[in-house]
Amino acid sequence: MAHQGMDTALFERRLRPIYDNLEVGNNRKALQESEKLLRKHPSMLCARALKGLALLRLGRYEESHGCLQAVAEEKPTDDSTLQVLSFCYREMEQLNKIVELYQHAVKKNPGNEELLAHLFISYVRVEDYKAQQAVALQLYKAQPKNAYYFWSVISVVFQGIRGPESAVPEKRKIYLGLAQRMVEKHIREGKLESEQEAFLYLHILKLQKKFQEAWEFLTGELCAKLYPGAPVSMKFELLKVLGNWRELNELLQQLLDADRDRWDYYKEYIQSCFEILKLPIAEGESEEKKFSLAACQEFLQGIIDSSERKRRGPYLARLELHQRMRAHQLPAEQLIGNFDELVVEYFTLFADKSCCTHDIALFLPSISMKQRQALANKLLLQSGVSSTSLPMNKEQMQKHICALQISRMCGAHIDLPIDHLLAFYTALKLHYEHGRSTFGNKLLSTEMGPSDPYALLAANVMYDISLRENKSDYLFEALCLLQYVLRNSTSNFHVKLLSLKIYHMFGCLVGAQEMYDYLDIKQIQLDSMGYVHCQLLPLCGRFSGARNCYDATLKFFTNSYKERLEYIALTYRFCTFSKMEEFLNFKERLTNSLQYVTCSLEAQICDLVSCYGNVHQNLSAYAAMSIEPAEDRIAWHELSDNRDLDAIIRWDPLHQVDAAAECKDSFDQEIEVLQLRSLMLRLFATFIDLYHPPPSPKQSLNGDSKEETPAPESATTTLELLRDSWTGLYQRLRLMNYKPLPQQFLVNLLPTRLHLLLELPYERFFDDLAQLVLDLHSGAATLAAHCKQVGDNVIAIMELCVQTIADSNDWNGKDGLWKRRQQQQKVAASLEMLSLYAFLLSVLNDKLQVSSKTKTNKKKQGDNKTQDTPQPVSDKERSQMVQELMRQLKHKLESCDAAIRSWKAPVLPRDLSSFMADMSLKPEVEATLIGDVSATFKDSHELMVTELRNLLKDKIRMVAK
Repeated sequence: MAHQGMDTALFERRLRPIYDNLEVGNNRKALQESEKLLRKHPSMLCARALKGLALLRLGRYEESHGCLQAVAEEKPTDDSTLQVLSFCYREMEQLNKIVELYQHAVKKNPGNEELLAHLFISYVRVEDYKAQQAVALQLYKAQPKNAYYFWSVISVVFQGIRGPESAVPEKRKIYLGLAQRMVEKHIREGKLESEQEAFLYLHILKLQKKFQEAWEFLTGELCAKLYPGAPVSMKFELLKVLGNWRELNELLQQLLDADRDRWDYYKEYIQSCFEILKLPIAEGESEEKKFSLAACQEFLQGIIDSSERKRRGPYLARLELHQRMRAHQLPAEQLIGNFDELVVEYFTLFADKSCCTHDIALFLPSISMKQRQALANKLLLQSGVSSTSLPMNKEQMQKHICALQISRMCGAHIDLPIDHLLAFYTALKLHYEHGRSTFGNKLLSTEMGPSDPYALLAANVMYDISLRENKSDYLFEALCLLQYVLRNSTSNFHVKLLSLKIYHMFGCLVGAQEMYDYLDIKQIQLDSMGYVHCQLLPLCGRFSGARNCYDATLKFFTNSYKERLEYIALTYRFCTFSKMEEFLNFKERLTNSLQYVTCSLEAQICDLVSCYGNVHQNLSAYAAMSIEPAEDRIAWHELSDNRDLDAIIRWDPLHQVDAAAECKDSFDQEIEVLQLRSLMLRLFATFIDLYHPPPSPKQSLNGDSKEETPAPESATTTLELLRDSWTGLYQRLRLMNYKPLPQQFLVNLLPTRLHLLLELPYERFFDDLAQLVLDLHSGAATLAAHCKQVGDNVIAIMELCVQTIADSNDWNGKDGLWKRRQQQQKVAASLEMLSLYAFLLSVLNDKLQVSSKTKTNKKKQGDNKTQDTPQPVSDKERSQMVQELMRQLKHKLESCDAAIRSWKAPVLPRDLSSFMADMSLKPEVEATLIGDVSATFKDSHELMVTELRNLLKDKIRMVAK
């Protein structure tokens, strides 16, 4: 035993100080305590494992690995040691080692229930369903508990639907059939005990499409006894699949009588009424078909009339029935009434609620444009607020807001002349100020201002004007208004999101970062909402700022991965089968999240671009990234779009908005961008690996790495393959002819970087660089020509950078903000290419200098026997060529630095006093407000220039050596 005869209490008491220090994060003290204990009891395995954990948390990974490996080789069986080792391996994400630990422990104690349970859970973490099944049956034989039996059942199910053979229909059928028979055997023996076991049986039947059997079980005595709380949605689902529409209709009527505001029930109820219409008329029920929709209308009207308080559900259901009847060309008006009147009635009752706008918007696509605009005018009249009056109370103000939002959705603002739109903007601004001062006093910090939607609508109107005139001043004014709203209503995330978008449009990273921080996005929102900021950071001109943001996002993904595995393990421990698939799907969606993969990749590129140490420090940093160029680690077909694109509220004309198409286009383009960036990183990594290959096991054993080791043939093969993929990808993308994302409205997603990456000389630059690297490696006779080609590319990139900055300075005389983002991206992209090139040249120069010295010494020692045979370019000549390229790059970087030094901060299209006159807000806030916003732009520019110049200084220092 590890504790060598000590009783358990004494053993635990000796270890307690180590546990306590680890728990409070005092890892150094924990290490001291463990070493102190090991001096007295050197073979105490648990103390050695705890020492390994303390070393791991102190960042001493090699020592920790050695310590843990030594303990694992002892093949411990005591629970304490095994738990500590498991904890260490979970932190290191070496889950297979936990499996090995418990396999050895179970071999020594084959019938130990606790060890077998731990082994089962270790298989759960690595998703080895076949091994899970075997261990679960072993557990059931040792301890015949229902939980263990159903662990084996669910393991069989997962082999059928998620395992490696799940793609084969015959195998899937065999596994699910086996799972069904296993449960039925338990049912026959009267051993079914819990609702989760009943749920699992139902789920197995549904997976096999045995819906009739599932219905019979769900409505049977055993299920009623074990699973009385079965969700009603299960019955809906089965009745719909079985086509029992009349039974579903009756069930829904009962449910709606009990809960009269369930919109989801109403939709199912109306669908069942239309499905009944399609059924053949049985004998003796000829009138049913004729009056089924009338009965539906009567039922809905009955709920409306008998309800003690007004409820949205039945009124929305009546509008839904009207819409569906018109779609089926049935006499909706005759049965239910005029559609416009129904909408006006709904508006009158519920327009004081903010949800009313989107309720009514559900039904607008079913009517013509002319009818929509007529309806919008009716609702504006119904609100009781005209162009010359103000709302009398908070409810009337909300009605007016609702009417204006619907009016915009109906396209009322699209064709208005600019002077009318400006007048409308002024009116919205005054309405906002009136609502804020009259109804927005004494708000809690968590409340949104009741008149805030006026300002949001005003910002959208100002974007429309800016887009028409291709000027930024109107949008800048809208941004100032939004910042004013944010001072009054600090928790309005809609305002923060719009401000963030406008700051990004104008290339102001400081303002965008401030808004992003202000949003306080946390946990799962980093995945669903992070796209508003993170996907716009690459090539923004601030590499360190972008890296910090990626770190915060990636920390969530790495931490939550471990948590997700434990959640799945807990569902087994508590036999909550209904949650297992949900957790597994959630884990997969996060693991394959586009946001996660993009942030991981861009963080690596950021690190390579920003490297500033000497060659050996930079190579160490590169090695720590563990890039494997030959292996594409991204599961392209499984990438998941987890973005919440509905988070930014919009009231744009419905006939001009196709949210689903925009979402698909942006996702497709983001994947293409990811492919380009991933391939660029892997291609660049092969350049480095060709000259500094990762140490092989043989080299490590010999310990002599000073001799030049020729790169393996696979490295040049990989480089050539990736180079072909690189040019092939660009050819395919040009043939695909992707269109930029539409920018018609403020809420639309900003364009992806795809077109920028196609426009700039990325393809040619890295293609020529690949040829140069190959020629330098082989000493080909064409080396000098390729050096010139790469040098010309560097000159072109430098000229692009200098010209873009000159254009930006010229634009300052007209409009310093409108084209700002595109200009910043071009400059940042140019410097990204040159920075990666500088890193590569420093590595090549270091390697070739060592090689040329070694070869010269060898040549002096030996006799020259190969004088007459054609020789490749010598290492010395290669080294001189690389040094010439470095000298050239140094001059070009200096030219870029001079251009950036002359880059002027963006000038506003009008002076501040002109903006203040137009803002017409409170005089005491105008000056500071507009001054603060313009100062943000200036600070952002200065910070970007400082960072870019520091980057260039590092690269100049890197190539000057």
